[in-house]
Amino acid sequence: MIRIVIADDHAMVRGGLKQIIATSANMQVTGEATDGQSALAQLNQVPCDLLLLDMTMPGISGIELIQRLRREHPALPVLILSMHNEGQIVARALKAGAAGYVTKGSEPEVLLAAIHKIAAGGRFVDPSLLEAMVVVATSEGQLPHESLSERELQILKLIATGSPLGKIADQLHLSPKTVSTYKMRLMEKLAIDNNADLIRYATRHELISKAEGP
Repeated sequence: MIRIVIADDHAMVRGGLKQIIATSANMQVTGEATDGQSALAQLNQVPCDLLLLDMTMPGISGIELIQRLRREHPALPVLILSMHNEGQIVARALKAGAAGYVTKGSEPEVLLAAIHKIAAGGRFVDPSLLEAMVVVATSEGQLPHESLSERELQILKLIATGSPLGKIADQLHLSPKTVSTYKMRLMEKLAIDNNADLIRYATRHELISKAEGP
């Protein structure tokens, strides 16, 4: 069971989120908060596996609140649910320590997928935000893939050509587990959640030639 605390200052939003979460048999809302201070208090009073957090609330909120949560509850994954869809805000939230970011305009299925992924230890960014984040990275002078290690970039290119992980492991003389770890890390750095988006990213940035493509 994934135990969730919802922190949002709008009662109607919290009500709607509880209805969405109730559709999943393995999720339960264990607490609610209307501002940053009450969110911190809730985390000390009720069991929680994931905090669903609005970026803008009265009092302490946003990046400051995320940073404080990281200090006081370092093992607790935080999923941001916000009306803001600007790439710069998303990037700042993730850099501050949020494990994921979903917009309030997303479909319920996207929110549930994000909760499942983050509660399992992964990261998740609303697919509709990926392009905005690429724009931000470009404007700051560095593309997301430029932060990858040489090995991570090598594995990214091989995955993008359609090579299965087992074949990549054999080709690079690595264990399949090691290749999987590299894949997980590079996808986190790129804020990408699936192979299809990974291939699109590699193609968009010409990391593979058309002849190499799947």
